[in-house]
Amino acid sequence: MNEQERIQQYVAEVKEWGKQVEQILLQRGEDGGDCRVDSLLSYIEHHGDAWTEDAIYELQRMVDEVYEKALVFQQNGQSAIRQEESGTEERQQTSIGQEENGIEERQQTAVRQEESGTEERQQTASEQEEESEAEERQQTYVAAGRHVLPPLPYSYDALEPHISREIMRLHHTKHHQSYVDGLNKAEKMMKKARETNDYELLKHWEREAAFHGSGHYLHTIFWNNMHPKGGGQPRGELLEQIKRDFGSFERFKRHFTEAAKSVEGVGWALLVWSPRSHRLEILQTEKHQFMTQWDTIPLLVIDVWEHAYYLQYKNDRAAYINSWWNVVHWRDVEERFEQARKLRWKPF
Repeated sequence: MNEQERIQQYVAEVKEWGKQVEQILLQRGEDGGDCRVDSLLSYIEHHGDAWTEDAIYELQRMVDEVYEKALVFQQNGQSAIRQEESGTEERQQTSIGQEENGIEERQQTAVRQEESGTEERQQTASEQEEESEAEERQQTYVAAGRHVLPPLPYSYDALEPHISREIMRLHHTKHHQSYVDGLNKAEKMMKKARETNDYELLKHWEREAAFHGSGHYLHTIFWNNMHPKGGGQPRGELLEQIKRDFGSFERFKRHFTEAAKSVEGVGWALLVWSPRSHRLEILQTEKHQFMTQWDTIPLLVIDVWEHAYYLQYKNDRAAYINSWWNVVHWRDVEERFEQARKLRWKPF
C-alpha cells in the first residue's frame, strides 16, 4: 500500500468514525454542529481525493476537536442519567413509605426526603465539582518530559505574503520541535538526577530547560498571536490600557517595533502585563530567556531570530517587523490580556 492509499484509508476511517459520532448525538437529541462533527464531515465531503500534508494536518486537528467536544457531551449525558436514576429510586421509596404509614408518615417522609435530597444534591454537586477539577488538572497537567509540539491554528501558507509557507513550515516543524525535544530531555535528565541523587550536571540541564522551555512557550504564544485576517488595532479594554500606558496606539506600535529591531543578536520583543505595577510594558529578550523580566505575563511576542524571516527578508529585520503587523491577531492578545489582568500583586 503506497502513501496515497494509506491516506485514503485513514480519511475513510475518519469519515466512518464521524458518522458514528453523529448518529450517537442524534439518538441523544444533541446537535452535531455543537460538537463540530458536521464541519468535519463537510470538510471531507468537499475536499476531494487529493490530500496534501497540510490538509491531513487540518483534518487531524478537526478530529481532535470533535473528540474533545464529544467527551464533554458524553460526561454531561452520564451525569444526567445518574441523576435521573437516583431521582427514580427516591420516588419509588417515597411512594412505598407513604402507602404504608399514612398521612403522618408521609409528612415525616417528605421532611426526610427534603433533608436527604438537599444533602444529596450538595454531595452530588461537591462530587461533581471535585471530579471536574480532577479532570481539568489531568487535562492541563504536563508530566516532566511529556511536552508536545502544538498544532498551528492555520495552514503553513495562511500568512502569505507577509510570512512565507517555507518559513512557517521550517520554523514550526524544525525549530519549534527542537525546543520541545530539548525541554523534554532536560526535564527527564533532572528527574533522573533527583532519583539517583546525582546533581553533578544539574547546572547544565537547568540552563537547557530555561533555553528550550522559553523557546517552546514563546513560540506557542507566537503562533496564536498571528492570524491570516489579523492586523489593525486591538479593541476594548486592551486598547484603553495601551493608550493609558503608552499615550496612543501609534506610540506603542513604534516603541514595540524599535524594541524588536534593536534586539542584540537574536531574540524576541514582548508586550507584557505586570501584575506588580498593574500596567503594560515592552521588553526585549536575547535568545529566549536572557535580559527579560520576571513577574510579568507575555501578551504579544515577535520572534526576531533569523530563522523567523531570513529566507524571505534576508537581513532586513525591519521589513519583516513592519510586515508582521499585518498578521497580528489582536483578539488573541485581548483574550490573554483579559486573563492576565485578573492577576494583580501588591504594588511596590
